[in-house]
Amino acid sequence: MIVRAYSVSDLAQMAEIWNGVVEEGTAFPQLETLDLKGAAEFFGSQSFCGVAEENGKIIGLYILHPNNVGRCGHICNASYAVSPEARGKHTGEKLVRHSMAQGKKLGFGILQFNAVVRTNAAARHLYEKIGFTRLGVIPGGFLMKDGTYEDICPYFIEL
Repeated sequence: MIVRAYSVSDLAQMAEIWNGVVEEGTAFPQLETLDLKGAAEFFGSQSFCGVAEENGKIIGLYILHPNNVGRCGHICNASYAVSPEARGKHTGEKLVRHSMAQGKKLGFGILQFNAVVRTNAAARHLYEKIGFTRLGVIPGGFLMKDGTYEDICPYFIEL
């Protein structure tokens, strides 16, 4: 598996993976899926997008962008999506580590996750294993697909 910058030829596979996570309704705040045009605009607007590729197939991706502006512009934010068949195979860890290096390369000093859903145990375990610090819990901060609200846990790490 390699992690690299995305190219336009990856967009269809990226949208499929991204949309799968959106449709699961348990991790991403987005409600709408991306068509090819929307994917080109969305991924193209990020500071950096990385993809995990294995045997010529995209199996995961991340987006990286500023978390805020001005005096908080040194903090970046990222989101990760891994295809169902690649989960549990350290794809996410490789994406997170790549995003940390890329964030530092782009001049960011901190990577912050604003809304890790409390029940996303795999993501929370990974972030804590890597060394992210949990900042607390925001009760009921995430609307689940089933209409219930779940707690979110913000995390950060210095790059």
